[in-house]
Amino acid sequence: MVGGAFGTGEIVRVGGAELHHMRDVMRLGAGAEVVLIAPGGTHYSGRITGYAPDYATIEIESFASASADPAAIILAPAIIKGPRMDFLIEKAVELGAAAIWPVVCTRAVVRDPGAERLARWRRLVVAAAKQSLAPRTADLCAPRTVAELAAALPPATLALVCAEGGAALGAAIRRARPRAILIACGPEGDFAPDERATLDAAGFAAVGLGPRRLRSETAALAAIAIACGALDETDREA
Repeated sequence: MVGGAFGTGEIVRVGGAELHHMRDVMRLGAGAEVVLIAPGGTHYSGRITGYAPDYATIEIESFASASADPAAIILAPAIIKGPRMDFLIEKAVELGAAAIWPVVCTRAVVRDPGAERLARWRRLVVAAAKQSLAPRTADLCAPRTVAELAAALPPATLALVCAEGGAALGAAIRRARPRAILIACGPEGDFAPDERATLDAAGFAAVGLGPRRLRSETAALAAIAIACGALDETDREA
């Protein structure tokens, strides 16, 4: 990821974590082709021209603006323990989540992930965006309660909550043909009754993921995968 706007033939300096990734992880030498992604989603194709101790130099050969996503998907998963949440966040971004809003729930074991873990999640988001060549980096918000989640629901967004017995998620999306979706996924044991009442009052519709009982991270990733597939289908029909 890089900041700024560049033109064809321009030499760009890239340092920090990106330098480490290119030089020390990928072991790319002079002449190697790379793709740089700006925060706004523009993709810059270029070649490494050399390395200095603190930066790499890259000559821009072409660039293209990011194509519009079929719809923005916000995933609001309950915070779960340890590496399972790390895995959830990383894979959700790879699958196509535009934003992740971690939710503090009554029945969740983790109440406050802390600043260090939030910083780790943000690093995972950036790495996952690079891995999947996402058009832009997903937004990772600070943890919020269910009430705060309901209050922050953006206008014109299809609000869904994963729940046993709910309508099929894919069918609900294909029927609504939304331009933005927020999917809430509860912790082990699901949302508490008062939390479900808050979501219901805010207009969240219950959707199901099939007949099997899934762990929290599995349910969240299944929801993203199903939603992306349904959106792709409706986009092709448009």
